[in-house]
Amino acid sequence: MNPKLRSTEVDLLCRAVLSLKTEEECYAFFEDILTVAEIQSIAQRMAVAQMLDSGQTYEDIAQVTGASSATISRVKRSLAFGADGYRLVLDRLQSSS
Repeated sequence: MNPKLRSTEVDLLCRAVLSLKTEEECYAFFEDILTVAEIQSIAQRMAVAQMLDSGQTYEDIAQVTGASSATISRVKRSLAFGADGYRLVLDRLQSSS
């Protein structure tokens, strides 16, 4: 984890997310705390990560998600060299399905 992110406010946000129990609760919280564009952008990045992880090409990912090559590249870089947050979530989503 990047120590520059750690703060009392970010700790509170993490605890808030961890307190959510259902998709409906997530929708309600995210709708209150984020703009529609921010929610869509984060959701797009998750879809890109999932598609990259399954071996899809940049072209296919861009066509399906509408993501730019810069966004796809940024997500790919995070998958390869990031804090393993995507990896953790992708693995958990795959094992729960």
